[in-house]
Amino acid sequence: MKGLVYERNVARFAMARVASSFGGSGRAAALGPLRLSDVDPPDLPGPDWVRVQPILAGICGSDLATVDGRSSRYFEDLVSFPFVPGHEVVGVVSEPGDSAGDATSGPPAGTRVVVEPVLGCVARAIVPPCPACAEGRVGGCERVAFGHVAPGLQIGYCADTGGGWSAAGLVAHASQLHVVPDHLSDEEAVMVEPTACAVHAALGAGVEPGDTVAVIGAGTLGLATIAALRHLTQPGTVLAGAKHPHQRRLAEEMGADVVVPPDQLARAVRRQARSLVTSGHLTGGADVVLDCVGSAESIAQALAMVRPRGRVALIGMPGVERVDLAPLWHREIQLAGAYAYGTERTTSGPRRTFDIALDVVVANRLGRLVSARYPIERFEEAMAHAGSAGRRGAVKIVFDLRSRRGPAGHGTKGSGA
Repeated sequence: MKGLVYERNVARFAMARVASSFGGSGRAAALGPLRLSDVDPPDLPGPDWVRVQPILAGICGSDLATVDGRSSRYFEDLVSFPFVPGHEVVGVVSEPGDSAGDATSGPPAGTRVVVEPVLGCVARAIVPPCPACAEGRVGGCERVAFGHVAPGLQIGYCADTGGGWSAAGLVAHASQLHVVPDHLSDEEAVMVEPTACAVHAALGAGVEPGDTVAVIGAGTLGLATIAALRHLTQPGTVLAGAKHPHQRRLAEEMGADVVVPPDQLARAVRRQARSLVTSGHLTGGADVVLDCVGSAESIAQALAMVRPRGRVALIGMPGVERVDLAPLWHREIQLAGAYAYGTERTTSGPRRTFDIALDVVVANRLGRLVSARYPIERFEEAMAHAGSAGRRGAVKIVFDLRSRRGPAGHGTKGSGA
């Protein structure tokens, strides 16, 4: 069966980096270590594991960074090669665990599921679990390179599990599966994983009632973050920076009060906070800034528009960036990462991030952000579309494992699909 495989190849990684620098994000897929190949189904690592046949699998910013040769070397020992990418997955259980349907072996065959891809201690059969996993914070697992499964932060970066970009399917531990309600479309279901990242960030950013909150970026992650902020917290004003007209329209629909082009966001925050400006920075600013881009420019922008002792949440995955941290030191700004998901503390008690994300997806009809579907055989076109999604009027690009047809539009007008 055909699948996309990412191999350890330093020369092709370097070629992809050069090509993406000149051709744009996603344009280097044909030159880099990603290739279409015959793929065997992965073996089941244990009795509590199941096989999942992907239906839709998304392309996210971290996938693009990997294909473009721009991912950080920090991850080298936290992945295993060769791996099949694809961690934003809705699929169908094709082979259940040894005791199908019980609490430890997952749902029976034919059940539609969303995969929670982080490979924590439970999936790795590590006993006792690390402190983070013991608290349900699987995104903070300390054992992602250990246990009976090959190193890998998540399914889609692990040689033993397969990933969503393959007709051969993947394997997942029963604890990683979330049954998809019948009323949810496949497009809505594939949005649950990126929305879970946004939910974790929104709940962890320390937004207080009445706060002024700025969101940098209005791609998939930025739009889902705005939706999560409005659904789960009580900000006074949400401001968003969005490059393209369709992004500005969607940001308003998700609940942003003020939406402007990125280069006008600091000015909008200044007006909202009634701040002065000195040395290119606001003297006051937003209480919380959520950076959904993760570039040197966006981090610098966040530090320039947050108030003294304010909070910046870094949600978009960064690489090696050069940023002046003098304002962070001088203004005592809190800068924190927001990675993945697990269990969130809510007013009604602990709750799985994916369960909360499903509510946000339904409430905001986030399935409409799926702009185009591609068969895996057309991966070069798909990656190029994902890399230029904003400019082409699209948001989320996915692989469709159900058919061999070309891309089909779903919701976002002018997606170019």
